[in-house]
Amino acid sequence: MENTRGRKSSREKILDAAAELVAEIGAGRLTLDAVAERAGLSKGGLLYNFPSKDALLQAMIQRMIDQVTESREALRAQMEPGPNLEARLATKTLLNMCCGGKMQEVATGLMVATAENPRLLDPVRTVIAETLDRLKANSDDLDAALLGWLAVEGLSNLEMHNLSPFSDQDRERIVQLINRLLTKGIAS
Repeated sequence: MENTRGRKSSREKILDAAAELVAEIGAGRLTLDAVAERAGLSKGGLLYNFPSKDALLQAMIQRMIDQVTESREALRAQMEPGPNLEARLATKTLLNMCCGGKMQEVATGLMVATAENPRLLDPVRTVIAETLDRLKANSDDLDAALLGWLAVEGLSNLEMHNLSPFSDQDRERIVQLINRLLTKGIAS
């Protein structure tokens, strides 16, 4: 959160610094001392905002969730009405956020950190369950919505971990097929 003069709060500076470090060295090697130094704060200043590494990692995960939610809601205003709107929003948001860049590196780093403390993923589990509930409640073709969402989750996970065997053309074809599935349904 920025203050009224446009400067970032200490909390935001810390989260930005931690995200940069996670992208560079991974969450497993992240230290509070390194984050404080990168943020230009004392370790005491960092500990005031985040009393532990887990608290910092939780805040980073929550910030990513908030960014995804903001992106989805911004897309909602631009999205054409039609079938399976919630599924189209969920898949488009995920496709927009998983394609390279710092978000991908931070997400990958945080996933590694959760191996030590799987409970850090509880907020992500909640978001996934809420997405499923929205799809179930609002889909015109639930089978198509679930398949489309699952396909994009799989594609994004392959890309997040740099495991995707697909060329750009393959990927574009897959995305077009998913979009067709969500707008036209499953052929009988």
